[in-house]
Amino acid sequence: MTRLRITEIFHSLQGEADTVGIPTVFVRLTGCPLRCQYCDTAYAFHGGEWLELATILERVRGYGTRHVCVTGGEPLAQRDCIALLTALCDAGMRVSLETSGAMALGEVDPRVVKVVDIKTPGSGEERRNRYAELGRLAPHDQVKFVICDRTDYEWSRAKLRELALPQGCTALFSPSHEQLPARELADWILADRLPVRFQIQLHKYLWGNVPGK
Repeated sequence: MTRLRITEIFHSLQGEADTVGIPTVFVRLTGCPLRCQYCDTAYAFHGGEWLELATILERVRGYGTRHVCVTGGEPLAQRDCIALLTALCDAGMRVSLETSGAMALGEVDPRVVKVVDIKTPGSGEERRNRYAELGRLAPHDQVKFVICDRTDYEWSRAKLRELALPQGCTALFSPSHEQLPARELADWILADRLPVRFQIQLHKYLWGNVPGK
């Protein structure tokens, strides 16, 4: 029996990545082996409810929305996350996965859009990055840099030039919400003419840092 520990399943607007603004069902898995200093979902580190795969699928379908995002915590920390991702794809949904750069990606269904968070020095978890896994990304996937300050920005700029990302794979630069003014990061990107997509966390501007939004 396939079961996963779930913190919450909710319907909101996607706040990040290439489907920002689109109504999306979020499946937030419980647990994370990382402790990023800016984490805004620490409530998902513990607790949660064990749900069977069929129950999760039923709840997701109940919202009547094609887009679904599997997130955490760190969703890939649960072994059965792989089965969940495949089941959602088989159900005809457009599935995205929000994961850190610290997890193996080889078993993730290729239909899933992977959004991989490359940990900057400011996160406190830079050492956990597994850069070899980025070779598994496809053109529809994305890498995200959450940037805390100018040092993080310069590190991310250099790392972007160093990494061999697939042609078409989008790089997202996002300011750490409470640490770096969004406009400041935007100005740096424009000054350096970086080939990245600037993003803010739309949901935080709409609702603040509220669970289930």
